Amino acid sequence: MPARPSNILMALQPTPQPTAELDRLGDEIAELSAHLEAATARLLALIREFDARGGWNTGFRSCAEWLAWRVGLSPGSARERVRVARALGALPALTEALGRGQLSYAKVRALTRIASPETEARLLAVARAGTAVHVERIVQGWRRVDRQAEAREAEHQHADRALHVYRDDDGTVVLRGRLAPEVGELLLRALDAARETLYQRRRVAEAVPPATNPVTQDPTRPQQQADALVLLAETALHHELDPGAPGERYQVVVHVEAGVLADATEAGQSMLEDGPHVPAGTSRRLACDASRVLMRHDEDGRVVEVGARTRTIPPALRRALHHRDRTCRFPGCNVHVGEGHHLRHWAQGGPTTLSNLALLCRRHHRSVHEEGYQIERVPDGTLKFRRPDGRLLPEAPPPPALPADPVAALRAQNSARGLQLHARTGLAGWLGERLDVGCAIDVLHPPLVT
Repeated sequence: MPARPSNILMALQPTPQPTAELDRLGDEIAELSAHLEAATARLLALIREFDARGGWNTGFRSCAEWLAWRVGLSPGSARERVRVARALGALPALTEALGRGQLSYAKVRALTRIASPETEARLLAVARAGTAVHVERIVQGWRRVDRQAEAREAEHQHADRALHVYRDDDGTVVLRGRLAPEVGELLLRALDAARETLYQRRRVAEAVPPATNPVTQDPTRPQQQADALVLLAETALHHELDPGAPGERYQVVVHVEAGVLADATEAGQSMLEDGPHVPAGTSRRLACDASRVLMRHDEDGRVVEVGARTRTIPPALRRALHHRDRTCRFPGCNVHVGEGHHLRHWAQGGPTTLSNLALLCRRHHRSVHEEGYQIERVPDGTLKFRRPDGRLLPEAPPPPALPADPVAALRAQNSARGLQLHARTGLAGWLGERLDVGCAIDVLHPPLVT
């Protein structure tokens, strides 16, 4: 075979590279990554403590919502950080490995979806030996096995569902039953809501000293559950078996004097239809976006005139408000369902115009009226929120001050904590062999371990 031209052989030769310099650059990337993983472990520990101590409960609905506002994460990323932080609270070995830079956050995040105190050690060994891709594949296979087992268990649970209702000898009705987990959770949530409603009714209605009669004493937890079930039954009957009843029958009606709406410190009536008192701030919040009827009374309290019912915010104006604001305007909140809030209350002479309205979700509308948060529109049209102590609550907080050399500061912090991090700290033990996911699951998954 004739020899190839020498110019072609020369063209196929690799271009000389400063390999030593590239190796040093690669080592620096790996070392700094280990420092970042160690810092991430500290960050997750802080998030876990902040969440447990309720530090986010300053107008925000959850720790993830606060994190998205304060740090600038997307809502999904914030929820995932909080989820991983909570999960690591019961997984000390994974926490330590992340804190020492031996595992990446990607590996730990994947493992927290399946790890438990019983399986943590085996999964940690897998994470140290394999790459992040290997870990993800094992997690996916693990969850497939879990889903198959869960599907079989769900079939049994569905087949075993039952509710036995019968009358006892004394005429009382006895209930005994079994529900699937998700159906049972639905019932428990409904009972919690009904029990809370009944508790609020009792609290506002109690205007006499505590009774000593056992029949009238505070109900026990089982009695509260029974009362809550009755409320659920009544609500179901009202909504399903009485469709022709007027809507007003089930509306919450508040009677409040004009002076109280204009000034919460004024003395005057502010009470529900059936008599219990409600705070003036609550009346002002409800009046912000509700139907209103003007009633005039004579000196003896008799009604002498009743005006027509009108909406505080007309439908057309409400559509314009939703089109302009889209979501709740409270910083960090993205709830789409909201109520119209008068920046200057209509009872104080504030107009019901688009410029005097802001969309707030129910949670933050309560914060403004009853928890001391303040809101105002500045001349350029933007809204300013203030905490109860008067401090500004910005739409997006400013970034924290950083040292001149953040990388050097991070290395110094980790060194002070006794961490010796280098380019091979987080290196996986994988030598290139093929991963058999099925075999790995057979060995690792608890139900299959012999």
